[in-house]
Amino acid sequence: MRNTNNFYNNVYNTVKKIPKGKVATYGQIAALCGAPKASRVVGSALHHNPEPVKTPCHRVVNRFGGLAPAFAFGGKDVQRMLLESEGVKVNEDDSVDLSEYLWDGIER
Repeated sequence: MRNTNNFYNNVYNTVKKIPKGKVATYGQIAALCGAPKASRVVGSALHHNPEPVKTPCHRVVNRFGGLAPAFAFGGKDVQRMLLESEGVKVNEDDSVDLSEYLWDGIER
């Protein structure tokens, strides 16, 4: 359990670095946390995010840019609203254009 808590904290700290107007994928966050095959664990960590205001889990999408079908903090519509309020265009199919909005993983 301790390693899971450490990994979850690493996920939260990494997600906090995603700037407004950008998104990251679950796999990207997993890779940045040193566990490139742990994208599902990233999803689980974000689903249990203890500080959703401080940790912008709404900025994490799937590998195709798709919104979370069961966004933990209000559903897909809330995720869409939060992203759009930050200037991210969400398409009618509930996806984000990764070629435009994908975070490069570099802190600024």
